[in-house]
Amino acid sequence: MKNIQPIGIFDSGIGGLTVANAITKHLPNEEIIYFGDTAHLPYGDKSVDAIRYYCITITKFLLEKGCKMIVIACNSASSAASEVLIDFFKGQTIFVNVVDPLVEAVVGQQYDKVGVIATKATINTGIYQRKLLEKQPGLTVASMATPLLVPMIEEGYFENKISRAIIEDYLGRSDFDNMEALLLACTHYPLIRPEIKAFLGEDVRIFDSIDVVADQVRTLLTQYKLLNDKRRKPHQFYVSDYTRSFEETTRIFYEESIDLDHCAIWV
Repeated sequence: MKNIQPIGIFDSGIGGLTVANAITKHLPNEEIIYFGDTAHLPYGDKSVDAIRYYCITITKFLLEKGCKMIVIACNSASSAASEVLIDFFKGQTIFVNVVDPLVEAVVGQQYDKVGVIATKATINTGIYQRKLLEKQPGLTVASMATPLLVPMIEEGYFENKISRAIIEDYLGRSDFDNMEALLLACTHYPLIRPEIKAFLGEDVRIFDSIDVVADQVRTLLTQYKLLNDKRRKPHQFYVSDYTRSFEETTRIFYEESIDLDHCAIWV
């Protein structure tokens, strides 16, 4: 692999653009190739086998594009397929998922109780609870699937009374009593972080994967001497099913307008 090769980033849709945005800010010389599997979103209600199949196919596409690293910018995909991808494509690229960096950031604080909110697929794997307890036995982990949040965010229903009502209904449950930190285990959720913070107050620290994943990308590229120190090429953004509404929604996640190219890898 060479340092001028791009970083591949993929997600079940466009939520992973929050991770892509953080990586481009942390590493402005790097070229990124983003793939959003909008034909199959959301991964949150798909079977583990289906998610693994999607992830293997997308990884093949990104490797054909010459990616030196692939970031699995989706908690559902990271939970279901990360280990499978590492085994399947052993030695062909470097993988980064969004679970491990977030777990490392949290366990370093030595909390007694933390909460986790995510899609059904992520919660059903139990990956956060398992990895947190491996690193910190005795930690109390309160996990909850919050399936209404992703469609709410994608439809632009946040920072209003609808989003506040849904957030309060989820996080006001007794499961989360006395927690010291909350993990936002979905790449959509950073967009409603201010509302979550407003509800939980200053006593609960909130963690999301955006900056910690970007830091992990930098660390690994430095370790393997693959940082790009030259001016980057233009970024590329692909989706497996194009609609105008997807392209308009990307600004919410990426903070600037981008052009989506339709790439029908499932045909």
